[in-house]
Amino acid sequence: MPADEVEQEFGVPFAGAIRPREEWTHTALKTYPEGRIHWPTLFGREAPIVLDIGCGNGRFLLASAVVRPDHDHLGLDTLPVVIRYARRRGNQRGLTNLKYAVGGGRELLAEHVQASSVAEIHCYHPQPYYDSSQVYRRLITPTFLALVHRTLVPAGLFVVQTDNPGYWRYIRQVVPVFFDFDEQDGPWADAPSGRTRREIIARRQRLKIFRGSGTSKPGLSESEAVKLAEALPPPVFDADRRLRRVDEMERG
Repeated sequence: MPADEVEQEFGVPFAGAIRPREEWTHTALKTYPEGRIHWPTLFGREAPIVLDIGCGNGRFLLASAVVRPDHDHLGLDTLPVVIRYARRRGNQRGLTNLKYAVGGGRELLAEHVQASSVAEIHCYHPQPYYDSSQVYRRLITPTFLALVHRTLVPAGLFVVQTDNPGYWRYIRQVVPVFFDFDEQDGPWADAPSGRTRREIIARRQRLKIFRGSGTSKPGLSESEAVKLAEALPPPVFDADRRLRRVDEMERG
């Protein structure tokens, strides 16, 4: 694709134009630093940090990095193949406020991110894991939400979205314990066609998209959040195996 040409997917453009090759950057974070990440060292400046956990092919974070050059962004996913696509697009747009890594969100927050150091955490379409033997792998759990609360700055933003009704019922039950949470009626204003590849595909299949965001509840300490998490139910719900067809489309 020639430099400065707009790239599209399902007829929906990706943010930013591909730059001449001499302007490309390196968005790969191949290994985490020892201990906790020092964001100014990673990005070379002080700026609000945005995390996208389960970023897929990077569509949302790419757009955010393009329109918010005053924010620094890190996206991660457990699938190396989608991170390769995300990195390539970030590199080609010459973005210096964007990094992508292969890894799990729970491990990142627990082992590599300092408390109260992140402005926003986004989770779009976390994998529901349809088989009962895989329930333990579901990302949105009370323990994970306590980690998110610990990681965010005061009044930091948590955004979550899914097309799985069972997952959404569970999210509505547990997220408001840690966040002042509001459901989003309709598409996000910045992305009327969809913030992610999954959302675009799900909407083409006429699936309902469930969206919500909230800010960290003030006055809730880390130890209190952990105690609350211990008292909440695990994410045991019917994920509706019929939705697997959309997973297959997304992988395609």
